[in-house]
Amino acid sequence: MMKLKIYDIKGDNSGELEAASNIFDVKDNEEVVHSTLRWFLNSRRAGTHSTLMRGEVSGGGIKPWKQKGTGRARAGSIRSPLWRHGGVIFGPKPRKYGFNLPKKVRKLALKVVLSGRAREGKIKIAEHLDIEQPKTKLMKEILEKFGLIDKKVLVISDKISSNLELASRNLKNLKVVNYKKLNVFDLLNATDLIITKSAVENFKEIF
Repeated sequence: MMKLKIYDIKGDNSGELEAASNIFDVKDNEEVVHSTLRWFLNSRRAGTHSTLMRGEVSGGGIKPWKQKGTGRARAGSIRSPLWRHGGVIFGPKPRKYGFNLPKKVRKLALKVVLSGRAREGKIKIAEHLDIEQPKTKLMKEILEKFGLIDKKVLVISDKISSNLELASRNLKNLKVVNYKKLNVFDLLNATDLIITKSAVENFKEIF
């Protein structure tokens, strides 16, 4: 079992939490993390890019000029890809970029990144994040007490109250997510993690 320090809302150490080794002490695996990150980003792509091919450009039904006698190069249609405003050769068409990736691989990637952050000392376990008022100032004070005011922080909680959500949304370097919606991109994008104690205890539901 890996031991992680628990902090109260004032940033003071209030004990230790025995974290499951199969979640917070998994060996590094770059290939799994890379594949999962690519899967996540590709699944978000709209894939709506589109160009007109020769047969889709309007006009050009008639030959621009006769084949011989003009001194010009031969031309059969103004829709030719060689012409300005003509069709595009092998241009992009709408498509889906997503691909299937086993759940086991996706879950392993989360464990690998969480384990890496734990080894780097970038995880702080919070007893709770109950904020009395929906004020950005209160959230900034918590980050200052945790020593993370200038860091890119991901907060992982089991329950996101309206006060916590409202107090966090104006801080550009802070993101709050429910532990059930955890993804590799958010974990890698943050330099430090704040995870509530109850969220860690509930990790067994998703892993």
